[in-house]
Amino acid sequence: MHTHQDARVLVVGEALTDVVTSDDGNHREHPGGSPANVAVTLGRLGHRPQFATCLGDDDRGRRLRAWLSESGVRLTAGSVGSGPTSVAASRLRPDGSARYEFSLTWAPVLPQAGSAGVVHVGSVATLVEPGASAVLRLVEEARATATVTYDPNLRPSICPDRAAVRRRVERLVQLADVVKVSDEDLAWLYPGKPFDAVLRSWADEAPGVVVGTRGADGAVLVARDVQLDVPGRQVEVVDTIGAGDAFMGGLIHGVVTAELDGADRRKLLGAADAAILEGIVTFAATIAAATVARPGANPPWSVERTFPEAAAARAADGTPART
Repeated sequence: MHTHQDARVLVVGEALTDVVTSDDGNHREHPGGSPANVAVTLGRLGHRPQFATCLGDDDRGRRLRAWLSESGVRLTAGSVGSGPTSVAASRLRPDGSARYEFSLTWAPVLPQAGSAGVVHVGSVATLVEPGASAVLRLVEEARATATVTYDPNLRPSICPDRAAVRRRVERLVQLADVVKVSDEDLAWLYPGKPFDAVLRSWADEAPGVVVGTRGADGAVLVARDVQLDVPGRQVEVVDTIGAGDAFMGGLIHGVVTAELDGADRRKLLGAADAAILEGIVTFAATIAAATVARPGANPPWSVERTFPEAAAARAADGTPART
């Protein structure tokens, strides 16, 4: 039985500074970036993930490195370079949702998948060159040893070529074992196609598990022999920044905790029963709900007792508290 510390999770993708302008005109800066938020969620849940990214050696980069380190995330060699740290400027709408504009540097030095039991990729890093092709190669190689997890987390303002984005997303879906995708992403990728039908078509392609999220309306999990609806959590939304990433981190945590990670367990993951899968998705939804209830991408620590469902999930799956 492996522990969280030796779970060997490698997260690959962008880290950036979110410059948030609220609807009243106030500015705030938060550390973020979809894969970075996933890594931080995992770190706070007791893992020691490695994170391959592209940071500048500037003030924003230093703040990001401190934030990652404080959450138990370890940067891979070559993650800090000479270019500027990427920025996502977002303006919050009155309902707490965000509209984004990006200034990006994505030319990473990527490691080998090595001994990683899980490799997670997603978002901008899988689409923006020159780094995106290197990420795809890493995923193709990682399948030999690791569970591959993927969240498209699309940003149409950066990659407006829908057909090209769809081709890359579908290739990564074919390579992945666990896919998390939002209803917004699917509506942009496949205009007019029903949400559940796209999830089923993806699940039939390759992955063990596909999870579609619908914000406050909960999530749908589709696997070969299973389809589950998991209700959303009713919380007062401060903002939605990082919620999907926290959900993704919760999914990875659940797969590792259930000992379904690693290429040698691919068939077990694909054949997991509904109760195990429902527990994994329910825990992920709880982590996401805790994140939307506070500003910025700020997922909860495993020791927090502010959301009782998470405590119950930890008790059920034996998740250790952070010490």
